[in-house]
Amino acid sequence: MKKLELFEPAMCCSTGVCGPSVDEELLMVTSVFETFEGLDSVDASRHNLTSDPDAFVNQPTILKLLQEKGNDILPVTLLDGEIVKEGSYPTLEEFGKYGDVHFVTQSASNSGGCCGGNSGNEGCC
Repeated sequence: MKKLELFEPAMCCSTGVCGPSVDEELLMVTSVFETFEGLDSVDASRHNLTSDPDAFVNQPTILKLLQEKGNDILPVTLLDGEIVKEGSYPTLEEFGKYGDVHFVTQSASNSGGCCGGNSGNEGCC
């Protein structure tokens, strides 16, 4: 089983998906981690500097990185204890690679889909 850990900067809540305007990138990250919860192939955890500071102190790689580069380096993603991304969130494609999953996105302009265009599929979304 792969171990995926995301160490995020201080945010107002554990997911960052709060407040008057929702950050689309954080919404995607939250959805990805919800998906990972249902998989046996990856152990995924998300750590916010505000709500889970002990995770930063107890992870030697992250602690060293923060001491050397400061909090501006966050977010940092570890895969099996190794840094795979720092300074920005992974893309959906990168998350898929880390977790050995293929994420499918649905474009709102896709007229053939349940929710796209005028599909006529009332109540499906």
